[in-house]
Amino acid sequence: MPNAIRVHTPGGPDVMQWEEVAVGDPGPGEARVRHTAVGVNYLDTYHRSGLYKIPMPSGLGSEAAGTVEAVGSGVDWVKPGDRVAYCGGPLGSYCEVRVLPADRLVKLPDDVAERVAATLMLKGLTVQYLFRQTYKLDAGDTILFHAAAGGVGLIACQWRAHWG
Repeated sequence: MPNAIRVHTPGGPDVMQWEEVAVGDPGPGEARVRHTAVGVNYLDTYHRSGLYKIPMPSGLGSEAAGTVEAVGSGVDWVKPGDRVAYCGGPLGSYCEVRVLPADRLVKLPDDVAERVAATLMLKGLTVQYLFRQTYKLDAGDTILFHAAAGGVGLIACQWRAHWG
């Protein structure tokens, strides 16, 4: 049986438990993914501590990468054996295997490592949202980005430098 990090009560890191979990077959619109890398985000501490309320018991984590093991009916954009990554959706990426909505999955290009994808999905989408949807930046626009030392800030600076 696969394992997952679970929390039964809010608190510090000591409330995280490594537990066996039952993982069934995917239903319609779902996929089962075996993780090879999991993204760890500061937001996860808010869920674990109770600052952001989540139903208990719960899994933690919102992004990961791995290999598709099985897909449910209606899923035709990924298949068993595909390397994928995801972010968002139900909490619970701190695990070995899980079933989740397949519409969260993106196939990984051969030259993108699973470890890289698992750690950059949420942060990269955040930067894309800021730079392309919140305000559409153009080359030459001047911006001020606070806290460029975190994951989002690092990606933002690199992406912005690439655009000129």
